Amino acid sequence: MSPRVRAWVAAGAAAVAASVAFWLAKPPPEPIGAGQVAPAFELPRLDGGPPLSLDALRGRVVLLNFWATWCKPCEQEMPAMQRLATALAGSDFELVAVSVDQSADDVRAYRDRLGLHFPILLDPEKRVSSAYQSYRYPESYLIDRDGRILARYIGPRDWDSDAYRDRIRGLAAPGERH
Repeated sequence: MSPRVRAWVAAGAAAVAASVAFWLAKPPPEPIGAGQVAPAFELPRLDGGPPLSLDALRGRVVLLNFWATWCKPCEQEMPAMQRLATALAGSDFELVAVSVDQSADDVRAYRDRLGLHFPILLDPEKRVSSAYQSYRYPESYLIDRDGRILARYIGPRDWDSDAYRDRIRGLAAPGERH
């Protein structure tokens, strides 16, 4: 067989193999979105306290934010997130930021530079961000008291705007269930 024919046969075999692999592959999971149960997790805290789990936050409204120190849009939204956390302190609301950075020292320096005081969790292996299908940072999930996703937000937000603050304040009001 000539080298040219062998190349054609090899290319054809590769195409057949790729087609078979495509058809036998498990379909991708459905996108995570409103109405679904938020994936459970437990991650270490940046401050070294006990790990924090989503189950421990049951009964509270949670804004779960995935981010990285190298992400400029993440840095732009962080001050508004801190203002939101401060404005709703004492309510049944918890803002939790999950860093996908490899270096906890980089995250500490970032937190200190921006003056962040809400819980920051570490997910350097991106195990939890993958479970939430979060790959474009920042990405946030608003989770109700029962652990169901109310909304998914891709990209930065002005979290301390009246619209977000009022929505979350309403959801976190005593006795409020959605």
